[in-house]
Amino acid sequence: MRLRPTRSVDHALALILICVPMPLMAQSQRTDQPATQPPATDASSTEAPILPDDQFNARLPTFGDTDSKAAPGTPLPSIDTYLDQQMPQIDGASGTAPGATPTLTELPPATEPPADAALAQPLPSLDSVTVPAEVAADASAAAEKAPEVRYVFKVEGFGKTGLEDDFRAASALADGKGQADTAAMVQARAEEDKALAVRLLYSEGYYDATALASFDQPADATGPLTAVISVTTGKQYRLGAIVIQAGPTVPSGLIRDNLPLKTGDPIVAADIEGGEANIALKLPENGYAFAKVGERDILLDPATVTGDYTLPVETGPRGRFRTITTSGDKQAFDADHIKVISRFREGEIYDSRKLDDLRKALVATGLFSSVGVKPVQTGDAAPEGTEYVDLHVEQEAGPPRTLAGELGYGTGQGFRAEGNWTHRNFFPPEGAIIGGIIAGTQEQGISGTFRRANAGKRDRTFQAGAAINHQNYDAYEAFTLGLSATISRASTPIFQKRWTYSYGVEILASNETTLNETTGDTKRLTYFIGALPVQLGYDRSDDLLNPTSGYRANLRVSPEASLQGNLSPYVRATFDLSGYYPVGENIVIAARTRVGTISGVGRDDIAPSRRIYAGGGGSVRGFGYQELGPKDANDDPIGGRSVNEFAVEGRYRFGNYGVVAFVDAGQVYESSIPKFSDMRYGVGVGGRFYTNFGPFRADIAMPINRQPGESKFALYIGIGQAF
Repeated sequence: MRLRPTRSVDHALALILICVPMPLMAQSQRTDQPATQPPATDASSTEAPILPDDQFNARLPTFGDTDSKAAPGTPLPSIDTYLDQQMPQIDGASGTAPGATPTLTELPPATEPPADAALAQPLPSLDSVTVPAEVAADASAAAEKAPEVRYVFKVEGFGKTGLEDDFRAASALADGKGQADTAAMVQARAEEDKALAVRLLYSEGYYDATALASFDQPADATGPLTAVISVTTGKQYRLGAIVIQAGPTVPSGLIRDNLPLKTGDPIVAADIEGGEANIALKLPENGYAFAKVGERDILLDPATVTGDYTLPVETGPRGRFRTITTSGDKQAFDADHIKVISRFREGEIYDSRKLDDLRKALVATGLFSSVGVKPVQTGDAAPEGTEYVDLHVEQEAGPPRTLAGELGYGTGQGFRAEGNWTHRNFFPPEGAIIGGIIAGTQEQGISGTFRRANAGKRDRTFQAGAAINHQNYDAYEAFTLGLSATISRASTPIFQKRWTYSYGVEILASNETTLNETTGDTKRLTYFIGALPVQLGYDRSDDLLNPTSGYRANLRVSPEASLQGNLSPYVRATFDLSGYYPVGENIVIAARTRVGTISGVGRDDIAPSRRIYAGGGGSVRGFGYQELGPKDANDDPIGGRSVNEFAVEGRYRFGNYGVVAFVDAGQVYESSIPKFSDMRYGVGVGGRFYTNFGPFRADIAMPINRQPGESKFALYIGIGQAF
């Protein structure tokens, strides 16, 4: 924050003259006067007369040969030689009379000390240097004897500012926990805390604040040192005039209306920075793609304890969307498909939220190792005084192939592992082929799928596939060949959508075991089934995999016809509703209900794999998979035509872990309308380990009023919450 105080400071300039005396320094003559004109003298002066020229020249030193003047151009002697020659000529320096040539005594020749062979050797490397054992031991003993400094930390003066807790949380003295190696370390921490205290007070508008550190040594030398940080806050400055320096905007007042500051507010750094960030956000959302918020200026006035606030803003031109361009060494798809994904039309007022939406949608395709979207200023005029803005997408395609897997276990369902291989852009743009396999103790299968995302429209997916599956459960055994095609709009972890839907067609050929209720025998029958499933979902929860608030509703209706001798049309329908209510920060109460029905045909005319079942990890926990409902003479489930289920959970999370307690209830009925009677209950607890892609779940439950043939407890392991 740029602050300018109104106080002025006068500066004085001192001129210091330094005179350095030099021997034999003659006064130079001025060139603007004749050299022969002597300076004027006062007749009454007592000073000695100036030397005549002949005496002056006689005293000048000679260079080179003492008997003859040096020839022009002769190099000057060194300063040492010159001094040796001139020192004896100075009156009083020796017994030689002035003007006489002295006899110089020659110094004896310099002799070099005898060379030391050890000094001539190269220095050893640092790695080869060793410390004598006795020296190292003495140093270690000295270090061990150095006493640790203990201190007590106190803070004074924050008063009602509310900053003491923040200060203690970041304090170096507090972080030291009352211990330091030396007293100098305690002092260094205190200096850091002084600066910290002033920064915190400045951030809240206390610009006259000061901080001091003091230390109290106890009378008892063994007691701890007391370190005290004393703060003087001064007065809190408040906003005076607020001035926005910017051009006109549409709508008018766009900048000032989105700056939540008013005269008289305390000058709090977080509030000012937040207000400026809001302007930087709102301008691009209203057409100003290239707006820039300048550097604020706050002029402090100590007399009124206020600060006048000035903010320059460059709005730039107001823009409209025009077209999309793209570049990159390795592109996943072209600009035409990016236009299909975008949510704006040419000519609309620029809105940065739609640019961010396009960026997230491109990331959601999973086809890029890097992708960026930025506005480009074109300068081309658009209607109503605006300019066209292009969007440029810089893309780098990533690996299109992925492997994924899922592993789970449920009582009655056994182990189940599912894996798939996907090439997400085998048929550009976004035409994927998927190969899947299921390997489980009671289910095996293989499938192939073609899927095109954003098929002609944003978020619309077309999918067609074929699958061969084998299921072997207590309720039935079925070998099924299926063909399907659907068009859907579904949620993803990046884009959780409020409304979702799907509609399509299914054709199945299934060879299954079925029970003859008259004789009690089982037999195998082949069913040919056609279905037109439709699904509609509404989601107001806050998270797709781990919701903590909101609710979800989902309705699925599937008109079907079963051909096994005679054509038997019927309708399958299921409605699910779940809600999530947070209690505090770490506890969530979750509840779920489900009702389902099959209308228009008797149970025996429905293939066993298409009937309604309940029980298991995604249904009523405490019971085996498909265990609830009507049973045959062998106590095996045979399915029904209606169901109701209820569940409530208490979820407690601590860090990346969590525990869950739950109660489930449900029952399957032979009638087409659920009776809400003879309900079965299961209770249990579970553990959660939260990861980036969702919680890992492990639940254990037991049935209430357990009946013969039912397990004492049931175990369920999977990914994601139970609902």
